[in-house]
Amino acid sequence: MNGLMRPRQGRVLAGVCAAVANRFGWNVTLVRVLTAIAVIFFGLSLWAYIILWILIPSEV
Repeated sequence: MNGLMRPRQGRVLAGVCAAVANRFGWNVTLVRVLTAIAVIFFGLSLWAYIILWILIPSEV
């Protein structure tokens, strides 16, 4: 996968973490855990997640 796209399969909430993990070849679970930690300790990260949810297109 070349671009940043939210996958149809493997989503938990919106597919943002899966999209980031797939794009960079990272483990999806690790990205989800790091995102959860960031949201808990830095509430602003929740806004970043929502913005990415809006900006990253979904796979067709």
